[in-house]
Amino acid sequence: MNSALPSPGARPATGYDGRWLIVSGASAGIGRAISIALVAQGARVVLMGRDADRLGETARRAGPPEQTLVCPLDLSELAGIVPAVRTLVARTGRLYGLCHSAGLSMTLPLSAFRPERVQALMNVNFQAGLELSRALVERSVLAEGGGSVLWISSIYAHVGAPGQIAYCASKGAIKAAVRAMALELAPRRVRVNAISPGLVKTDMTAAAGSRMDAEQWARIESMHPLGSGDVQDVARAASFLLHPLNGWITGTDMVIDGGYSLH
Repeated sequence: MNSALPSPGARPATGYDGRWLIVSGASAGIGRAISIALVAQGARVVLMGRDADRLGETARRAGPPEQTLVCPLDLSELAGIVPAVRTLVARTGRLYGLCHSAGLSMTLPLSAFRPERVQALMNVNFQAGLELSRALVERSVLAEGGGSVLWISSIYAHVGAPGQIAYCASKGAIKAAVRAMALELAPRRVRVNAISPGLVKTDMTAAAGSRMDAEQWARIESMHPLGSGDVQDVARAASFLLHPLNGWITGTDMVIDGGYSLH
């Protein structure tokens, strides 16, 4: 146990103290909420996603312009991710961490599968996160003293659902990879964690709900004992797991689902 105590009158670190993090999928939904929460705690955030205008809106909502940097990038183009991060460092300096929140959803029965559609889902949900992580831990990129990686997974990494085979597989891959990455990167003082949300109200879930009738949607909501969640529920957990003061948490998959997985 570390028994060192701060000197009398010392100001304890309570926030991110200007550390830079990347948040993918920052143009809307959970990624936007996480970005804003991080800025509120003193982080500086690279807002990454395809839509520059929507990223700009996230930056405006976050507040101080010096704490955000808009980085339009198509994460489905895997070959461009590592070079883009290397270029970023010339503007930001070394990076402390990242949150891979970008993701695609797909509802398809097995009979409708096509390899290219499944691969497109895996590229954004899983492979892009690996490429971002690979870029972060390069010695010229990672901050001295280590850092923190967070993946936004899904409760579908833990439970199944008809029509969600490909989506469940992409999120299950995250769950497995986080455990292995946490072990591999621990000597570099890089923590790796995940969050598995249940039903959270976002544009993506609204689009999925639009393909259901009211009875189907109500049945899904009723399976969450505490009701559906809000993006802020995930953002608060994300800022906790990424936070530099929580340096003994790694390999964790935090389930935030309003009790859905208790059934």
